[in-house]
Amino acid sequence: MRNLSLAPAAAQSLDTWHTMIATHNMDALDGIVADDVVFRSPVAHTPYPGRAAIGLVLATVNQVFEDFRYHRSFVGDDGHSVVLEFSAHIDGKALKGIDMIRFDAAGRIAEFEVMVRPLSGLQALGAAMGARLGDQKHVLRGA
Repeated sequence: MRNLSLAPAAAQSLDTWHTMIATHNMDALDGIVADDVVFRSPVAHTPYPGRAAIGLVLATVNQVFEDFRYHRSFVGDDGHSVVLEFSAHIDGKALKGIDMIRFDAAGRIAEFEVMVRPLSGLQALGAAMGARLGDQKHVLRGA
């Protein structure tokens, strides 16, 4: 088995990401995402393009998750991708999930995809996010 590690620039962005999550402060997000970043939500069929969309989604989910905690991470063979396993609660529902992040050559987040289970946790997440983002669909579409 090989010992895989992230490229240095990607590792630095990931460190910034973990600091933002720990402090509940997303101010540094813009500096670690690519201009053409794409976010894939576990509750939407269509990806959300751009910095504004990912900023809105991640800031909002950071508010709705309770007891959020990362448990493990897995680095891809290319040194530019990582999977982060997490757990959280929303409205009394426990959930587990993964963040799949791909970094570009400069170490900025190019793709961010989230998967969540079980269905009851996913439904609670969808309801909480929908209640907060319902009037922001234009931002999520990249407008």
